[in-house]
Parts: sequence; C-alpha cells; structure tokens
Amino acid sequence: MNKIIHVAAGVIVNAKGEILIAKRLADSHQGGLWEFPGGKLEAGETAEQALIRELNEELGIVATSLEPLIQIRHDYSDKSVLLDVLRVTEFEGEAYGKEGQPIRWVSAKSLNDFEFPAANVPIVSAAQLPNVMLITDDETSVESCLNKVEAALDRGAKLIQLRQRLWNCDQWQQAVPKLISLCQSVGALLLLNCPKGNVCADGWHLTSQQLMAAELPTKVSSAQWLSAACHNPQELAQAEALGIDFVTLSPVEPTSSHPDVIGLGWELFEDWVSCAKLPVYALGGMSDHHLNRALNTGAQGVAGIRAWWL
Repeated sequence: MNKIIHVAAGVIVNAKGEILIAKRLADSHQGGLWEFPGGKLEAGETAEQALIRELNEELGIVATSLEPLIQIRHDYSDKSVLLDVLRVTEFEGEAYGKEGQPIRWVSAKSLNDFEFPAANVPIVSAAQLPNVMLITDDETSVESCLNKVEAALDRGAKLIQLRQRLWNCDQWQQAVPKLISLCQSVGALLLLNCPKGNVCADGWHLTSQQLMAAELPTKVSSAQWLSAACHNPQELAQAEALGIDFVTLSPVEPTSSHPDVIGLGWELFEDWVSCAKLPVYALGGMSDHHLNRALNTGAQGVAGIRAWWL
C-alpha cells in the first residue's frame, strides 16, 4: 500500500474573481501540468497553517482569509495523496513564482482549458461551483416559477436546479429559454432535472435511478455539467465511475416532505464525503445556517428546496 502524502492546496481568488494556477516544473512529479498551489503538511501543522506557509514560500503572499473547499484522496500508481483544499479569498502581497514556476490568473470557467494532474480534476469542478444549490419546488405555472427564480437570483443565487414534476413538454419548452436568459444575466448556472421535450441548459441533474442505470444525456458541449442524486456509498461510487461532475447526498436531516425518513446525520455524512472523489452537496433539511457545518465536513456546500424559495 502506498504511503499517503497529506497536502494542502489553495484555490486563490483575487478581487476580479480570477483564480491563480501554477505550472509544475518539468523535473517535478507530474511536471509540466498546471496545479493549485500548496504543499505537504509538516509535523504538527493543520492544513490551514501549511497552506499559509506554502503560499508565502512559493508565491510571496500571506493568505488572510481561508475556508474549506474540498478534500480529495487520490491514488497514483507510485503514491497516494490526501488533498485538503481551501479557498483563499483575501491575501496580502502580489503573487509571483518565487521558485521560477510560471503562474497565471484565469477565470473560473477557463480552468477547463488547462491540463491538471488527475488528483486536481475534482478541484477544478469545486472551484467553479458555488456553495449553495437551489432546487425549484413544484409549480403549476411557468410564470410563478420564473418569478421565484428571478427573486432568488436577485438575492445572489448562482446555481439553480429546475425540478418540475408536474409540467408538460410545452411548459418546459416555454420556461427553459427564459430561465437561461435570467441566469446568464447574473452569471448563474441552470441544471435541468428530468426535463420533458427537447430542451437544453448548462447541464442536467440525474435521479439516483437514472444514475444506477447509467442513463446519461448526451452533452452538447464539454462545458456542460452533469450532477446526480446519491443516498449511499454505492451511488457515490457509481457517480465517480461515470465521471459525474458533482452530486447531492441526502437526506442529511429529516425533511418536512419526508418526515418518516431518518436522516443520515452529520457524522455518517462526513464519513461518506471523506471517501468521495467529487464535490458533494448536503441535501435534506438544509438552510443557510447549515452551510458552515457542511463545509467543515468536506462538502461543497448545501442544497435545498423550500428554505430558499419562501
């Protein structure tokens, strides 16, 4: 069994919303590929302490505001790494390659244009995703749904999952172009959950049944997202095997819609997330006050229906 190397890495975001990436030197492991800066933890260090030290040594900056983003374990043929990734939103100094490594500030969307080590691939997804996903409740009318989504976008929502079990094909065809326009106007993403008719957006969200049956939609572009609903380790493993970009894991806590269903609880949720190799949103009984707890378990954030549409 390979020795596990514990590494802290940073997704550093500047005032323009750009993300810093660095190119690994040719003579290093995975040389020539781009990466998120960081390095190994020294004895007695936390991930946050290690990242602050490494960023100062590599880039000449002092990170002053950090928050958990994702934790990933990856097994290479010659080594295993445990990546503790933190988002750095404030820092002092001007970054430069102190060790001679090329660095670049790039938009989150353009991260897909660079080649990263395999262990960094889930980080690329996590770096582009917000920490809250809003899921629409069932609406009988298109107009009502549009009004609620527009209000949520005005409050800062950046990821909307359109889930409308009562709509017919005409309603989907009518709503999706308007919702795409609304979302694009504020830089938000729109995912479709079991759409009817020939409609397309920024991506799709699969039910757990579709996931386990490997019923994958055909992507129009590589930039489109694919997420899925998971409820157990087997579904998480299937999502990883199929190359799903991110998932929801539920129910963390009991919900008003399914009061008889026992939630996973945070301890079990954290245990399953720690083994996942893709971003995971906590779903089930979630609201804003659960966000920090979810982030501290290694989750991407929280997802929910009713808490954000009232």
